[in-house]
Formats: sequence, structure tokens, C-alpha cells
Amino acid sequence: MPKEFRVESRHWLLIGALALASYASYTLIQPYIGSIVMAFIISLLYYPAHIKVEKRMPSSPNAASMISCTLLTFMIVIPLLVVFSSIIHQGTTFSKDSYIWLTSGGVQEVLSHPYVIKFFALIEKYSPFEPVDTQIIVQKVATAASKFGAQLLNISAKILGDATSFVINFMLMLFVLFFLLRDHGKMVAALRHVLPLSRTQEDAVLNEVEEVAKSAVLGSLLTALAQGFAGGFAMWMAGFPGLFWGSMMAFASLIPVVGTALIWLPASIYLLLTGNWEWALFLATWGAVVVGSIDNFLRPLLMQGSSGMSTLLIFFSILGGLHVFGLIGLIYGPIIFAVTLVLFKLYEVEFKDFLDQQDLR
Repeated sequence: MPKEFRVESRHWLLIGALALASYASYTLIQPYIGSIVMAFIISLLYYPAHIKVEKRMPSSPNAASMISCTLLTFMIVIPLLVVFSSIIHQGTTFSKDSYIWLTSGGVQEVLSHPYVIKFFALIEKYSPFEPVDTQIIVQKVATAASKFGAQLLNISAKILGDATSFVINFMLMLFVLFFLLRDHGKMVAALRHVLPLSRTQEDAVLNEVEEVAKSAVLGSLLTALAQGFAGGFAMWMAGFPGLFWGSMMAFASLIPVVGTALIWLPASIYLLLTGNWEWALFLATWGAVVVGSIDNFLRPLLMQGSSGMSTLLIFFSILGGLHVFGLIGLIYGPIIFAVTLVLFKLYEVEFKDFLDQQDLR
């Protein structure tokens, strides 16, 4: 019969020291936590394919992991380079055309439109504030246009810096991914050993984290790609650079509540004011019905996965995750909520007798 385990003061001292050391270790890796988390998520998504590579060379785990990392590099980097170069080309062309439009009297033409005149008249009639002077708007736009060239230079420098940062973070992610793929079994076994839970409870927690992590990444990525493709097609049909604005819609889809409306709504208003009311109606209808439906139906369907989280919890997990952690919060938020739900379920199982007695009182 195994000896009953009793918690003594030395155990609490060891736990306290371990918690302090863990926090100190976290502060050391905190600047790189984004790359580590992405490596962890990619390893979960790619591990089934890595097993097939590993089976072909069971005696060379290092080579198998290196091959998997190389394949992933080609799968991720090459498409990104093609798309990024096209986005830069279309974005540069659009910026030049916008600058020419601003400096050649495009603003005055829009402000002299009958719809705009009526809109400002309504504001002047019902607003408690001072009337809007259109000449001041024109002067401010002209000033902004004169600074546009300098701003383009700063933006180019920022893009170059971001690209350098992306390369560094990507290389760090690959380095971590190599060890996650090679030592996957050992890491899972070690984690299971140190968790003070039963095997059933460990399976519940680890499976939930894996499922929600996959759902969070696939849900956000596939929804953004679908909305970007659908929105970019409509923008191309309406005469805008399709790839550039489709990519902007894909990024905007990550913003809760407003999402892609940040792109297609101003574009529809611009088309309306320039006399292209048919394309304005088409773009607004397409954005509200088609692109909006993708966000309303596809994202909850993909992100819910098999976790059983309600759409309401998914919404607040994404919203809160973005607010607290930034873009990486799209993954952190759902995982935190999912683990909390699993712990509540474990709590209900462990304290079932006590809770049942409380219900009878």
C-alpha cells in the first residue's frame, strides 16, 4: 500500500521558490514569447505531417525535424514574399494616384457635391457646434498632402524595420519549432509528469488547449483570408487595386465590431460622391451582405471547433485578448477562456458530492 503523501513546510518553501524562479524565467523570455507561442501553435498544426516525415527516417530525428522546418519555410515565406511584393507595388501606385488627386482639386470637387452640401447644411442646422467651414477642410487636406511625401519616406523606413523584425522573429520561431517537433513526445511526457492532476484531467486540459489553439489560429486566419478575397474581388470590380485593398480588408477583419467596414464603407462613399452610384451600391451591398456574412458565420463556426465555447464567449475572448495582448491575443484570449471552462468542469467533478449537498439545502 503506497504511503500517504502529506504536504510539509519544506514543500511550500519549494513551491514558493519554484514560482519565483518561474516568474524570473518568464521575464527573461517575455520579449520572445510571441515567437515561442507561434512555434507552439504551428507545431500543433503541423505535427501530424511531421510524423509522416519522421516515420521515413526513424533513426534521424534531427534530420526529420530539419526537413519539416525547411518545408514550412517554403510553405510560408515564398507565398508571403509574392503577396507582399504585390501589395507594395499596388500600395505605392495607389499612394501616388491619391497624392495627384489631392493636389489637383479632388477635395474641392467632393466638397462641392450636392450630397455633401446638403450633409453640411443638416449639420449646421441641428448641431450645437459652430458651422463647418469647408475652406478650412481644404486647407488642412492641402497641408496633409504637402507632407505626404515625407510621410511616405517614414512609412517605407518603418516597413523595412518591420520586415527586419519579422525575419528575426521568424528565424527564432523556426529555432524553437525545430526542438518542439523533435522532442514533442518527451515534452508532453514531462509536462504530464509534473502536473498534479490525474491522467483523465491532464487529457481534458491538454486536449482543450490543443483544440482551442488550432481553432483560434485557423478561425482567424481562414476568416481573414476569406474576407480579404471576397472584399478584394469587390474592390477590383469597382476599380480599386484589388490585392492591396483585399489585404487591407484581411487585416481589418481582425478588428472586432467594425472589421472590414473600415475599408468598404469609405470606398462606397467615395464612389457615390464621384458619381459612380451603381458601383457604390454594389460595393456597400457586397460588403454588408457577403463579407459581413463571412465574419458572422464562418469565424464562430471555425473558432468554436470542438471546444463547446459559445459564440458570446468567443467574441469576448477575442475582444479582451486583443485589448490586453494585442494581435497575439487572438490566440491567448480563447485559450485562457477555454482553460478556465475546463477547470470549472474539473471543479464540478471533484466537488460533485459537496455541490449536490448544497443544492439540497
